[in-house]
Amino acid sequence: MTKTVYDFSANNIQGQTVPLADYKDKVILIVNTASECGFTPQYKDLEALYQKYQNQGLVILGFPCNQFGNQEKGDSQSISSFCELNFGVTFPLFEKIEVNGDNSAPLYAYLKREAKGLLGSEKIKWNFTKFLVNRQGQVVQRFAPTTKPMALEKDIIDLL
Repeated sequence: MTKTVYDFSANNIQGQTVPLADYKDKVILIVNTASECGFTPQYKDLEALYQKYQNQGLVILGFPCNQFGNQEKGDSQSISSFCELNFGVTFPLFEKIEVNGDNSAPLYAYLKREAKGLLGSEKIKWNFTKFLVNRQGQVVQRFAPTTKPMALEKDIIDLL
């Protein structure tokens, strides 16, 4: 049975397989993202958090997803360009994945089991759901899409 996020790998936005063990001993914020969502401006604050704390051990991993309102239609190249041009995103982005249903990425199946949502639901409700992972690779908390990235700052500092 899988015990930490380090047991997974994912394809980065360039298509290369990245073992999440590469982020061992880091505080990780995992977010399912979309380019055409009302929450898309959160990219700006996610990047600000990354810039502020990456040298202390924070890494943010963005996983584009098109399962909510068809708000991430583009391919990897257009997603990457959009994030870079519009929000200056430098944190790692990954290939588009599914976070719910039969084709849910294994990482997300694990995250949802480890940190259930409202009323014990495992389902991801919308884009920009956030999972905070400690330096041991364990999921500490799930945050709703409406939770602004800057509201996580204290929780991140506590883990750093």
